[in-house]
Amino acid sequence: MSRIKLVEQEEATGKVAEIYQNMMNTMGFIPNAFKLFSPSEHVLGQQVSNLNYFFRHPKLSGKLLSFIRLMVSDQEKCEYCVGMNTNILFQYGIFPEMVSEIMKDHSKVPLEENEKALLFFILKVVKNSNSIVQEDVDKLRNLGWTDAEILEATYHGATQVGVDMMFNAFKIDLD
Repeated sequence: MSRIKLVEQEEATGKVAEIYQNMMNTMGFIPNAFKLFSPSEHVLGQQVSNLNYFFRHPKLSGKLLSFIRLMVSDQEKCEYCVGMNTNILFQYGIFPEMVSEIMKDHSKVPLEENEKALLFFILKVVKNSNSIVQEDVDKLRNLGWTDAEILEATYHGATQVGVDMMFNAFKIDLD
């Protein structure tokens, strides 16, 4: 049970009710991941807006973004997000036994080389942001990533750390 009061669908009003209705229409349920943000219309709206942007990103693939969230969440020990992103990876043909192997050996992540490099950069950022040097960024540029893409992917990983911390602190229930 969450440590803060979450807004349930039947209690939702205003922007929260609107977001919940959109989720019901598209997903058929309201994940606890979104209910956690429901006490604040602003925070819920920002989270939904950010995720909608990244789900439609022209260059950062859904598979890459799922691995970013999964591996960051593994570092943060967020059981909810590890489970959720493991399930999301099913749609890309990545099964639980494969995820276990990948988590033991990150080099086995089934991504293109440029995506692996970006993923490993982000993991380095969230582990120790002070360890980043210019050569790290230059390597990504040389692999075809623009500064905007590097920034956006890093933002996605860094915000995942914050989400993981909130999920852990407020004890979000698994769906």
